[in-house]
Amino acid sequence: PVANLAPISSRRPINTRDDSLTTHHQTNTHQILIQTTRATTASYTCHVLLAMAAAAAIASSTKEVLPPALGAVSEPPPLFDGTTRLYICYICPFAQRAWVTRNCKGLQEEIKLVAINLEDKPAWYKEKVYPQGTVPSLEHDGRVTGESLDLIKYIDTNFQGPALLPQDPAKRQFADELIAYADAFTKALYSPLISQVAMSDEAVAALDKIEAALSKFSDGPFFLGQFSLVDIAYVTILERVQIYYSNLRNYEIAKDRPNLERYTEEMNKIEAYKQTKNVPLALLDAAKRHLKIA
Repeated sequence: PVANLAPISSRRPINTRDDSLTTHHQTNTHQILIQTTRATTASYTCHVLLAMAAAAAIASSTKEVLPPALGAVSEPPPLFDGTTRLYICYICPFAQRAWVTRNCKGLQEEIKLVAINLEDKPAWYKEKVYPQGTVPSLEHDGRVTGESLDLIKYIDTNFQGPALLPQDPAKRQFADELIAYADAFTKALYSPLISQVAMSDEAVAALDKIEAALSKFSDGPFFLGQFSLVDIAYVTILERVQIYYSNLRNYEIAKDRPNLERYTEEMNKIEAYKQTKNVPLALLDAAKRHLKIA
């Protein structure tokens, strides 16, 4: 051992604890644990970002041509012929969730879009595709799956592409909690608009809850630090309420909420999401028609 090469006068008794070596060992162990954790996080982040970048590169080189919305007199596609189809409405925030998920996983070729005009809905959609008559719905493997929060998980689980939920148990648990809260958040923010009041304590509390949630993990600006299904669950709602409250209530939802402001900026850099965005005026007009917001 190296210690035995020291002069006899400087040697410590063999049964005496070497605190310096112990401390050094503990420090190294701690550093290894930190590095391992960082490596795991970096690996997940790198995997997601590289895969999304590849999907974005493909999309940008062959920009997707969006199909026209089908109305009451439109013929249906050849249903249940083995083609996987995602039925959406371009202005619907819930359909947009599934659309963003599809794009994030690079499934533009594998999952074909079918746009439905909800104001002039074809009868065959409810009769032959999805009895609930709502969007989104996914025609896959001979059956149809609906409900946006269930559907984004289904697409993430059953198709190839970057995994949009991390393996880390703490992040996975927080993801489940936030996705479960998404419907309540939507109701809290939409209720004052529909009832035509300026604002409500429930809406403010919901926004504050989101602001706090965005600070839970420090390894990125998103809900789980890195981009995930949780962001897809919330961003389409946040996109709309920001427009509605700013234009109709003179209230900026990101004011005095720096995490939400940064989050919005970073989300708007994600190509898979940007491809699905509508112009603000179109969303505002649609809300006034469908929700009677004034």
